[in-house]
Amino acid sequence: MSELFNLPKAIMAVGRLDEKSEGLLLLTTDGMFSNYMTSQNIEKEYHVMVDGIITTDKISALTKGVKISVNGNAYVTKPCEAKLLPDTSHIIKRFVRDIKHGPTSWLSITLTEGKYRQVRKMTAAIGYPTLRLVRVRIGNYKLEKLKPKDIEAIHY
Repeated sequence: MSELFNLPKAIMAVGRLDEKSEGLLLLTTDGMFSNYMTSQNIEKEYHVMVDGIITTDKISALTKGVKISVNGNAYVTKPCEAKLLPDTSHIIKRFVRDIKHGPTSWLSITLTEGKYRQVRKMTAAIGYPTLRLVRVRIGNYKLEKLKPKDIEAIHY
């Protein structure tokens, strides 16, 4: 990949996105920066489309922490921010499923931890499976108006 974009050979991704997720991905050659940005000191914000019309009590459950499985063990997620996302005009439209399969809701979920497929597991735990997951922020770095495959270089 580094040859394709003329990037340094020591380039690494800051955090991970699973194959079904999309959104902001930071690249760096600085291992300390990568470690810090993936630490529990830094917020990661996701915009999440779930199956069904989510209720305020289920959103509240997310904010308090829900029980999920991590490496085969029960784990209660740390408290997080979760809220209904009324405006999704910033998210690029793409087909997920036909409207005849029922309504969907969009949430903003902000975490400081990052267990494997955590957001998907959290929404499933409250009865609202994730249909689409877009990471929009890592700390102060925001996706904002970048489109898929756009690259913006930030040097510090």
